[in-house]
Amino acid sequence: MEGDECGRFPPEPSEGKSQRGSVASSVTRAQDVLVYLVGDSAVHLCVEGVGCVSVQELGHSVREALHIPDSAMDVFSFWLCSPLLELQLKPKHQPYKLCRQWQDLLYRFTEASEEDIAQDEPSLQYRRNVFYPKSKELQIEDEGVLRLLYDEARVNILAGRFPCDPETWMGLGALSFALELGIGLDDQKATAALREKKLISFLPAHVSGGGGGLFSTLRGKGGRQAELEHNLLEEYRKISTSGSTPLAPTQRLRQYLTTCHSLPYYGCAFFSGEIDKPAQGILHRAGRKAVNVGISLEGVYVMDVKEKHVLLGLRFSELSWDHSYPEGEGDSHILWIEFDGEEAGTPVNKLLKIYSKQAELMSGLIEFCVELRSAAEGGMTTETDGDVGPSHQPAGQAGGSGGEGNGRRGKLRRQSSVVCSRVHTLNTISYVDNAAAHKPKITMHNAKRRLEWYKARRHWTLAH
Repeated sequence: MEGDECGRFPPEPSEGKSQRGSVASSVTRAQDVLVYLVGDSAVHLCVEGVGCVSVQELGHSVREALHIPDSAMDVFSFWLCSPLLELQLKPKHQPYKLCRQWQDLLYRFTEASEEDIAQDEPSLQYRRNVFYPKSKELQIEDEGVLRLLYDEARVNILAGRFPCDPETWMGLGALSFALELGIGLDDQKATAALREKKLISFLPAHVSGGGGGLFSTLRGKGGRQAELEHNLLEEYRKISTSGSTPLAPTQRLRQYLTTCHSLPYYGCAFFSGEIDKPAQGILHRAGRKAVNVGISLEGVYVMDVKEKHVLLGLRFSELSWDHSYPEGEGDSHILWIEFDGEEAGTPVNKLLKIYSKQAELMSGLIEFCVELRSAAEGGMTTETDGDVGPSHQPAGQAGGSGGEGNGRRGKLRRQSSVVCSRVHTLNTISYVDNAAAHKPKITMHNAKRRLEWYKARRHWTLAH
């Protein structure tokens, strides 16, 4: 499977595997196939010759079943997903044949044990296409399409895969409450409905105490739970009383998605990896930290799995990258991310190492997105797509115009928002490249050249 259209999204909640065998065997006669949507609802198809049917052929049947108009045919794509690995498929791929190769893919792209690999089984899912521009979503009028996008965005918010600040997740939670239960409920009915549905249905699990464990259960019964309920209902009341004319469901759905669009990693494919922790203590002991790496049409975002915040966010114009293979026993696949920084007032180049067996997939996806951007920018007019134009930038990053006049990539600024980069917490390799002001950016050739140069030298300093 090619890496330029492969990605990861958050796993579904753990449930029995028996219902997930959507393409378990191949026969020449018509066979039932389940194509799952986010949330475990499914489209039931009867497919002839499932062993050789392609994604493109399945797409027509699924769109017909879901009444998705032809104008929205590029919004979604097919994915093969399991708790261990999630891959977006190309139109030419044949899901059944890839399922037969699933264990090989798990050995190649995950660190899972033999036992877990033997028990893992993928399902065929219909999800948002990584390559569909966010700006085009706002032009969608079909309520069914908007609902599917909303369902997926909501799952990512609740799972904590889209880090966001309290005012954001509270506002989104209130919108979900209004979409599910309607507006205009009095205080008593709204409170009863919220307690029946539970906070975990509207707020991220790590916030609402739904992450599991006795401590979080006990804590959820205390003042924190009551405070969250009060704040959510307050936000719901604001929605109910705002405006003289109630908004249509499509307007509420678009409102939710527009808020999600403000998060720079909306629409990303997600990959798992690890980065080095800064050395601590007298003995300078270090370890590794689990991260999620989000890659979209806009850039690359490294997020702390445990703390649910962004460690590094870069547009493609602000980085160079490369992928290196293991050189010996015990070595790892590494995705190298190079960006501009500063130490003691001196401009430096910084290298972040991301250890992951999915580094090859990440590198391929970055390269493909860069090519798409280059092609789009080559044909830009004054009316630029917000996902491609040079003025578009994620929250928490300095504007590109200030840093690019001298040939350097824009520097990152540190802020308290979970959306903003925390470069000061990263263990990076820093060096000074006197030719930095003149080097071209985001090209694979130059990234590899500098990486070879880095490996040939031995007097590097670690920046903590």
